[in-house]
Amino acid sequence: MTYFIAGLIALIVFSGTLNRVLGANPKWLSNQMKKVGGVAVMVFGVFLLTRGQWELALPAFLAGATLLGIVPGQSMLSGWGQAGSKTPGQSSTVRSRFVEMVLDIDTGAMSGRFIAGSLAGQTLEQIPLPRLIQAFGEIDGESAQLLEAYLDRRDPAWREHAQGNTGAGQGGAAASSAMTEEEAHQILGLQPGAGEDAIRTAHRALMKKLHPDQGGSTWLASRVNQAKDTLLERHRRNS
Repeated sequence: MTYFIAGLIALIVFSGTLNRVLGANPKWLSNQMKKVGGVAVMVFGVFLLTRGQWELALPAFLAGATLLGIVPGQSMLSGWGQAGSKTPGQSSTVRSRFVEMVLDIDTGAMSGRFIAGSLAGQTLEQIPLPRLIQAFGEIDGESAQLLEAYLDRRDPAWREHAQGNTGAGQGGAAASSAMTEEEAHQILGLQPGAGEDAIRTAHRALMKKLHPDQGGSTWLASRVNQAKDTLLERHRRNS
């Protein structure tokens, strides 16, 4: 291993010296030296293998292959660095009688659609603000609170436009309905059978996005808490 490290150092020094002396194109010279170095390290690996030092030969082969571009070293390193990190693309889904809302857990972006009523099938993004405000008079309390949460992110000043609409923003603090385990999993963005650690981790991630202290929705935060309690209670019953 000492010879291997010494060889790499010598290669770097030689590359820098040759670059200064010849005034060669740095990018071209770097690519050529990588190829030469890759071959040299691979040959060194073969030498180690003939001596039965396979535990040193394997890293040499890997280093040589990386220098030659056979193995994408950068992607390997980035993959190791992200080991155990949260899988991208997770989302939280909350449904009421009239509205379905989806929150991207990674970015905090919120989208949704009407699933009942005169606007059924339309996404919230495609509906003009005045029509969304008018919809408050057509939906129930929980749906109104979901719509409020969406509008607070789409246009924080939407309540100024809602003056004169008696139903707008008047969802009130209606008690949350009973929650099924399926709904709790959807809210936390989890698969059925998720363990306690996964439940608590998902809950913390969502509360960072939805907690009222962070400009989120009180009602949505309460639903996230309810989802956590529902699933943890199931674990307690089954333990």
